[in-house]
Amino acid sequence: MAGKKRARRAPDLEFRNTALSDALQTQDMAAVAFALRHGPTVVPLLRAGARDDPRDAGEVWTYRDPESGDLALLLFSDASHKPESLPPTVALQSPAWLRAFLGRHREAVKTVFFDIAGPHPMQASPDDLIAALDA
Repeated sequence: MAGKKRARRAPDLEFRNTALSDALQTQDMAAVAFALRHGPTVVPLLRAGARDDPRDAGEVWTYRDPESGDLALLLFSDASHKPESLPPTVALQSPAWLRAFLGRHREAVKTVFFDIAGPHPMQASPDDLIAALDA
């Protein structure tokens, strides 16, 4: 029909970093570092960011160990690897965001887990990840 425009559908965002998934499969820290420097990371959120404010990245969900009180940051190579028991909202964050977050919270966050529920979990210290991101 003349005069009608079809609405264009925005492409679906892929909430994954295939290079990070592959690196975790081989447990290769150098490959994990490369994937983190060159691709996004899936981060669970307590609160999603405001859609109209690009400065609002939302509120990151962290795990606090009930016995020690230590904080852990959980990151995922793919949103499908996030356990259902975690908050349902996720964000796809850049390497710059991850570096800034770890730098800001390096004293509070004691460890970082990747794909904690599998298929290939890995753990690193914030200092090791900062060094990898800065390389």
